[in-house]
Amino acid sequence: MSSEPASTESLRVLYQSDDYIIVDKHWDIRIDSKMWYEKQTVQMQLQHHFPHLADPSTYYGFRFCHQLDFSTSGALCVALNKAAAGRAYRCFKDRTVTKAYLSLLRGWVEKETQTLDFAIGKNSMEGKTHMMCIEGTEGCENPKPCQTELIVLEYGVYDGDPVTKVLLQPLTGRTHQLRVHCSAIGHPIVGDFTYSLGTDDSPYRMMLHAYLLHIPLEPQHLLVTAGDPFIPAVDPKWVPQRSLRTLEATVEAVFEHRKTKEKEREVARSEEEKRKQSKQRRTEEESEEQKRVCQEWLSEWAGD
Repeated sequence: MSSEPASTESLRVLYQSDDYIIVDKHWDIRIDSKMWYEKQTVQMQLQHHFPHLADPSTYYGFRFCHQLDFSTSGALCVALNKAAAGRAYRCFKDRTVTKAYLSLLRGWVEKETQTLDFAIGKNSMEGKTHMMCIEGTEGCENPKPCQTELIVLEYGVYDGDPVTKVLLQPLTGRTHQLRVHCSAIGHPIVGDFTYSLGTDDSPYRMMLHAYLLHIPLEPQHLLVTAGDPFIPAVDPKWVPQRSLRTLEATVEAVFEHRKTKEKEREVARSEEEKRKQSKQRRTEEESEEQKRVCQEWLSEWAGD
């Protein structure tokens, strides 16, 4: 991922099969748009590189399995047929997809690992209706619960100012969730023009990148990484100073944690199923007992 603006030619494919294409979305491009003046979109890039794969029965020609903000780069999954889109959609709906983002945050985040737990709603304030906000702020409408796991990777400086490199794992999928959550703890994403209210405009991009995407499809899972753009070789203004943990070890820990949670949920589901079966057996036994008592009463009544 370079610091150069997007172009129709600059489409990087991370994975391709008969059912899916996963691309490394550029930081300076929308996924799709109905606006005539939008000359650069991922949809147009795909149309240019893979015209034979476009589906004329869909509005954009391609089925995007999820969303990334205009200024967010990284792994983006595209389904090449309706059945594939349905399989991926179920994984996203059931929250079995693992996503992890890399980001540079303003300031030094003191707590190295934390769960950001702020309900997010639509901002109804004049001039801010394109934004989201956390529950309790003025004009916040219909807030819904959402959580983000934050893990500090490195401390350093960006263009002389203190910043923290983090891995963010959204546990829910609200609009602008990562941007709003980071802003809520006082560490907005570097280059986030919107949630800095227009003040953070010197970086060439917003420093948020969809690094990892894992979709547990059957029979073969999709697992891709989209590289790390936040390195001095790409942007010399970012100067790491102290590393707490490697990206590779952190991602491995994320998957181990996910496996543990899945096992816990499986045990809970098994216990719940056992309770239901036990309750059903008791109900059936009580029904048989009631039936026996009723038959005895009828027999006695008939004898009388």
